Amino acid sequence: MRAAVVKVKKFGGPEAVEVLEVPLPEPGPLEVRIKVAGAALNPADTVLRTGVFSPFEDFEYIGLGFDAAGTVDAVGPGVLLKVGTPVIAFDAPLLRPTKAQAEYLVTDLNSIALAPEGMALTLAATIPLNAITASQALDRLPLRPRDTLLVTGAAGAVGGYAVELARTRGVRIVTQGRPEDEEFLRGRASWFVSSDEELSEAVRRFVPEGVDGVLDAAALGAPALAAVRDGGIFSSVRADVLPAPERGIAVRHTPAGPEPTRLSYLSALAEVGVLTPRVAQIYPLSQAAEAYAQFARGGRRGRIVLVP
Repeated sequence: MRAAVVKVKKFGGPEAVEVLEVPLPEPGPLEVRIKVAGAALNPADTVLRTGVFSPFEDFEYIGLGFDAAGTVDAVGPGVLLKVGTPVIAFDAPLLRPTKAQAEYLVTDLNSIALAPEGMALTLAATIPLNAITASQALDRLPLRPRDTLLVTGAAGAVGGYAVELARTRGVRIVTQGRPEDEEFLRGRASWFVSSDEELSEAVRRFVPEGVDGVLDAAALGAPALAAVRDGGIFSSVRADVLPAPERGIAVRHTPAGPEPTRLSYLSALAEVGVLTPRVAQIYPLSQAAEAYAQFARGGRRGRIVLVP
């Protein structure tokens, strides 16, 4: 089969991504093999591509891709799913010879959920990592109905899901995004502030005392913390930009991990239209390096998806 990989001796920019012919993986106990219909690109893939994670002594190359959607192709012992079942998968393990950006993916049963019925699998491929990250981050912000929440980078993949999930909790939301995202975000939240503005000052126009919590999807760090009231809560999806706690504010990091029940719930929300998956562009797997170069340029709503 073909798979997008990075050779251990060639970590680097988008040009380091190669598509190789590799052995077809076989599912073991409680594992499934998925015939991939679409695999989304995420910032975590970029970090993996650059060789930040280690050690690599046992690898000639490592696979790329955390998100996939497709159909069950084969099952290992203990798995009752039928071949042909449409599923989505969050393939969390970091260092493996092949991952989701391939023609086939083998992953464990706890990493998959039924795909949203009636949704194109290329669209469904954008759900797992980003929606789980948003959902788990919100769980670390125990806000009550009518509390106020700031979501930075609210037009992005994680931020967009966070806004939609927060609405189901009755939270009042301040969204932050680029000026060109204003029309898109105003219809989704109580208030909008532009990334061109000083964040804390702009937020306090609407919430003078500061918001009760912030989900820092844009990884702004201290500027987002400054918009939180004394004793509030700050949650970031990245550990490397966590600001120092101050004014009694709880500062938390949310490392995303697969949860089958949560993934099934998020898939169901997407099926009924509560969550809105977005695809910015589709590339064939053979053009994975070009897709990574486009991803690095940024500026797009939704995820880039590779199609084998």
